[in-house]
Formats: sequence, C-alpha cells, structure tokens
Amino acid sequence: MLSTRTAWTVVAAAAAVVLIAGTLVLAAASRPAAHDQAEQALRSIAGAQAEAKESQGRYGSYWLSGGDRTLEKLTHPIRTEGVADLRSIECPNGWLAAARIGDDVDVMSSRESRVVRAGSGEVVRPDCMTPEAVQSMLADLGVPRPTPAPAVSAFDRPEGASGFRPSYHITPGKNWMNDPQRPILVDGMWHYYYLYNAGYPKENGTEWYHLTSTDLVHWKDEGIAIAKYKNGLGDIETGSAVVDHDNSAGFGKDAVIAVMTQQDQGIQRQSLFYSTDNGYSFTAYAQNPVMENPGQPNWRDPKIIRDDAHGQWVMTLAEGNKIGMYTSPDLKDWHYASGVERNGLGTLECPELFQLDLDGDPSKRTWVLAASANGSGEGFTTGVAYWTGAWDGTRFTASEEHHQWLDAGSDFYAAVTWDDPRLTESQRMYSRHAIGWMNNWAYARQLPTEDWHGGADSIVRDIRLETIAGKPTLVSTPTAAMKSIEGPLATTGERRITPDGAGRLPAPEGGSYRLDLTLERTAEDDGSEARIELGSDGGTFATVGYDFANESAFISRDADAAATGNAELSPDYPATRRAVSPPRDGKVELTIFVDYCSVEVFINGGEKTMTSLVFPTAGPQSIKAVTAGGALTLKSFSYRQLAPTH
Repeated sequence: MLSTRTAWTVVAAAAAVVLIAGTLVLAAASRPAAHDQAEQALRSIAGAQAEAKESQGRYGSYWLSGGDRTLEKLTHPIRTEGVADLRSIECPNGWLAAARIGDDVDVMSSRESRVVRAGSGEVVRPDCMTPEAVQSMLADLGVPRPTPAPAVSAFDRPEGASGFRPSYHITPGKNWMNDPQRPILVDGMWHYYYLYNAGYPKENGTEWYHLTSTDLVHWKDEGIAIAKYKNGLGDIETGSAVVDHDNSAGFGKDAVIAVMTQQDQGIQRQSLFYSTDNGYSFTAYAQNPVMENPGQPNWRDPKIIRDDAHGQWVMTLAEGNKIGMYTSPDLKDWHYASGVERNGLGTLECPELFQLDLDGDPSKRTWVLAASANGSGEGFTTGVAYWTGAWDGTRFTASEEHHQWLDAGSDFYAAVTWDDPRLTESQRMYSRHAIGWMNNWAYARQLPTEDWHGGADSIVRDIRLETIAGKPTLVSTPTAAMKSIEGPLATTGERRITPDGAGRLPAPEGGSYRLDLTLERTAEDDGSEARIELGSDGGTFATVGYDFANESAFISRDADAAATGNAELSPDYPATRRAVSPPRDGKVELTIFVDYCSVEVFINGGEKTMTSLVFPTAGPQSIKAVTAGGALTLKSFSYRQLAPTH
C-alpha cells in the first residue's frame, strides 16, 4: 500500500522506457520541464489515494473537467495547477491517474511509481482494472484510441448493394426488421438482437435475429437466435437479455437469460429463454410464461436491470399509459412493485430504467426512466420520452411531471441503452451506449426499399447526463469507435454564406459520409437561416439547417424520393422537424452523418440530436451551403467519407 510519505522516484536515464500496451513510452526523466506540473498533480493524486485507502478503506475517483470530486471529498483538495485536465479511476485494489498538458498525457498508477508519457494501449495497471477501462480513460483525456485507418478498398460499395442500402447502419439482408434489443457483453464480444420477420409482408410475427461485434460498429451476422412459434405461446417480441453471473435463475453461472413478450391470440405474456453457449442459441423455460397477462390489452416489452443496491432484478413493463415496475430474486418469479402513469403520450412502449451521474458527479447520481411514446399532442412525432428522478427499490419518483425527448427527429424509436461492464463504476456512470430503430410506424410500411423493409438502426451513441438550461438533460455523441471507418479529412477555410452559396465544398464520394461544421452570425452578418443542402442528381433530397432567429436546428426531406409523387405517404413524413439549441458564444456546431437512406445530426456537441430517414434520387451527390437570405459565416467545414461495416 502506498503512503502519503512515499518518496516518488523517476528513472534518471534519458532512454528509460516503460511498456504500455506493447508500445514503448518515454519515462519521466526524458520529459521536458514543462511537465513538472503534471507530475506534481499526479503525485497529489497518489498521496490522496493512499490517504483515502488508509482512512476510508477505499480509493476514490476524480476528474477535473468531468465534475467528479469523489477523491477530494474522501481526503483533501488535489493540486491541479498548470494541467489542462486530470483524472483518476479506481478499483478495489488500485488506481490509475493521468494528467494532460497540451497534447501530451502523463500517467501514474498504484502499480508503477514512475510518471510516464502515455502512448496507445494498455498502461501498467492494477490487476482489478481492465485494459478497456484504461483505454477509455486515456481517450477521455485526448489519447487517440488505436484505430487503424481503413484501406482505400474498404470504401468500395459492396457489389449488388441497392441504391438505398446503408453502408454503416444495421439492416437485414432481406425481409423486415424493427425493435433493437439491448446488447450484452460475453467474453469480450457484444451480442445484439433485433426483431425480424422473415415472412414479411405475407406473414406476421417476429423473432430475435442475432449479430455480434467487438466494437459496436462492425457486425457479424449470426442468424436467428430465438425462433418464433416454437413453444405454443406465439411469436418472439421485444424484451431484454442479461448475463446471470451469480446463477440466480438456476441455469448456470453466467447463463444468458432473455425475457420477452410472446403474443398469442392477441394476449401478451412474458416468457423466459436461457442460453448456456454465450447467447448463440436459446432454450425455452419449461414453466413459461413466467408472467401471465392479468387482463391487459397492452402488457409488453420487459426491460430488466440488476439492482445491486437492493439485491434484486428490476423489470419495467409497458402497460398502456403506465410503466409497471416489477422485482424478482431469480428472473422467474416476478412481483408488482409500483407503476408510473403518464397521460397524453399514447400507448407507451419499450421502457428503460438506468442510472447516470449528473455532470459527471457521483454525488448527483440520477435515475432515468424512458419509454417510446407518441408526441402528436404537442406537435411532435413518435420518439423516446424520458424523465429523471429517483428509484428506492420499489418506486420511481420523477423530479418533474413533464418529459424530455431523447431525439427530435422523425425516426428514433424503441431505443435501448447499456453500459460496458469492463469499465470502472465511475466510468459506467458517466456515460452509456444507446441505439434506436430508425423508422416511424406512421409510414414504416410505405418506404421505397425493395430488398429489405423496416428501416434501419441508428449508429451507436454515447449518452451522458448534463445540466442544460438548468435541467438534467441526456446529451448524445457518436460512439468513439466510429472513427475506425473514417476516411481522409477534407476541410475548407472560413467563408461567407449567401443565398448563392459558400463557394466550392467537398464533393461526396458516394452516399456515406460525415460532415462537421461551425456556423456563426457575426456583427457584419445580416442573415438568419443557414442551410446545408444534401443533393443528388442535381436536386436536394434533404436540408439540414440552423435558424439563428429562433435558435433551432432543423431537418427537411420534403423533396426526397419517398416524399415526391407518393400521394399515399403519411403527412408525417415530409414534415420539417426542429430542435431548439441556442448558440454557444455566438456559434453553432453541427455534426451530420449521412448514409444512403438516413441523416443523423448532433447539435452543439450532442446537446440535441435529430434522426431522419431520407431517400436520395439516383445520381451524383453534392453538398451546398446557402442562406435563406442575407449572409452568415461558415467558420469551419470538414468532410470524411465513411467505410462500409458489413
């Protein structure tokens, strides 16, 4: 154990090195004097960690820019003079800390008394801390993750791909898809399932289709995992899978337990299936259903989490305008605990219950309850509504009655969220992943796709809880592994935007790419609305824009291949969607992901997002920046082609 009186030493030889994940990195003696302040900050962390372990029996987490001051609360203030950022993560038997000065990050751990310069990969770390936790912490401080650039050939369009087939979004090879099922991690592999109907459009009923991934970006097809109509209780609908580490259900340690809705003759019941081969195949529990319908017409979509604080499993269940809360000791015997009723949002579906630290502060750990809902009563479409509040083991109490929306676009529904169990607790509570179904039941069966149906899934996002305009708000960013499919960067300098455009912008190489841009209305500008027109064959299939007058971003797709000439298409489809997000210091940042039949927009660092299906006409692609009148300033603009992932 370290003590506060430990004399920290450094290696004197300038060539001294330490191994970090197979990469040689310079030891402290070769660092310039400017890094003395980083070393002082890291030694301050080390002393505080030793004191916390001695006085409190535990180590503490800390993040200067992320809001986590747990270690200081356990001991005393940390020295941070001269460092741009400072972080420490902990596990029961050790800790790791890193300090950033400029573009460099220095590292120290409970296993290594030297201060070293971080390279890529695994740091000398406590045995109780995973390489993924270390890599995630370093990435948060600006150390790039080891993501080799795709080869030039990786950007080629797969042979035989139809015009609308996405390049990097999940879609079935054929037939129908809808609701995502929350991924689970088993032996370093993510297992993901979605609802699939192989008989669409002639047959009804869904089953669970299986994909695997190591990075939540590239996916391998594993086929049907749980087939429909096999146990006499109907098809296989939405639910959730968990890894039963402690064998609470009796099917074996680390068995994968899936509980989902089965519907037969219009009656919805909850059934259990279990897997002893890491989620590749499942067996129906002999005593199904584990929950018999009490006479409710809408009683579906069980989502299960482990509530360690109360030693139980917790299920949220969609029950019309109510979310039912159930608890169980063994995943088989469920008891009603309470319910949360919400009127004005139609029939609720696909509920979620999870925790996040508000503003990265563990002392502000907050519960979030979410459900897919209908916002037509407030001029919105369908989407994912959520409330923040508290869970006491029996009841969820919302901080306020009114909801927020996780995404302001037309096509983000049935979302699921999950964390990475390889990370430390403070990391898991800082952010978690999310994925949603990119479609809308108002027109889901009217889309112009021919080789598959049901839309697609969104990219995986990382969500965190931040105070925005005085309110706890879920903020979304593209998951970091998306960088693994990015092509070379093309940029343009600052320029004026007028109704005639902003001059030449990079021409898209295909229909899958990422745009990052910053807009500003300076004192010399007299415009209000900037528009990024995404074109094909000389026309505009989607417009992403920002209106400085009402401080809102928007997406319009009223001239794409689905909206044009389709009299039967729902009027919800061509409607323009907006999201209010005020400028920051007079500037607005937009990140736009385009992929053959979709646009996902992250506004001001993900403070708001908008997701929409779009269907370009065939022909050459283009990008144009214009205003609706007057002039505005395009501070920066960049383009990256994105490679296929399946």
